[in-house]
Amino acid sequence: MTPQQYVQDKAAKSGSSFYYAFLFLPPPRRAAITAFYAFCREVDDVVDEVQDPSVAGAKLGWWRTEVHNAFAGRPQHPAMQALMPHVADYGIAEAHLQAVIDGCEMDLTQTRYLDHPGLARYCHLVAGVVGEVAASIFGRTQEQTIAYAHRMGQAFQLTNIIRDVGDDARRGRIYLPVSELQQFDVKAHEILNRVYSERFTALMRFQAERAHRTYDEALALLPEADRRAQKPGLMMANIYRTLLREIEAGGFQVLHQRISLTPIRKLWIAMQTNWRGR
Repeated sequence: MTPQQYVQDKAAKSGSSFYYAFLFLPPPRRAAITAFYAFCREVDDVVDEVQDPSVAGAKLGWWRTEVHNAFAGRPQHPAMQALMPHVADYGIAEAHLQAVIDGCEMDLTQTRYLDHPGLARYCHLVAGVVGEVAASIFGRTQEQTIAYAHRMGQAFQLTNIIRDVGDDARRGRIYLPVSELQQFDVKAHEILNRVYSERFTALMRFQAERAHRTYDEALALLPEADRRAQKPGLMMANIYRTLLREIEAGGFQVLHQRISLTPIRKLWIAMQTNWRGR
């Protein structure tokens, strides 16, 4: 299996909303974003799939060294071998990849966030930076497009947090800020024990409103000159926002299940966005 086949397989098997947006890119950009996504998936899987924090920490340490060596011309992992031919063309720096590792490493050392500004730092690393790199791969002519992409990445992560409240709790993590749990009088043990209540629904409605606000802020930042090039990001935004609305319509039943859209629906949303251009 070639490195290119490896990252393609990794992206296709993930079932991610990102994959459906990649399909509409020209081959060189599609190859670059697929390799970058595979790298992000590899690093994220370390935290999600390795039970022992010390082992996960060692694996992330290996990835730090691998990224450094790759930018020094010695990539070993197929994801890095597939990505490195594209870094110069799309302005991908070692610091971008190390920031993603920093964000994943936070999951090994921090399972609660006191307030939203603290959570925003995590969202910046695991999603904002990813958005910036993706926007450069999609194509941009305006500096403000980076600000748009960073904000959109944060909106995606806020949606993920809402969708994954139950799954994350079973891994011992609650990303909903402690100050907001207290504001709505929702106890951590209620989330861990999958206890629904009007208080929980109010808390989640508050989270959803913030996510929608973040989507709107991101879209307002996108320069018209780059709107066409950034259509893959807009496809992802429409897929993610449709998912958020589904969760809202279902009354935030996220403690006992992981709500998702079907692959055909994701593809249909991506196609509609491609036709409409927004």
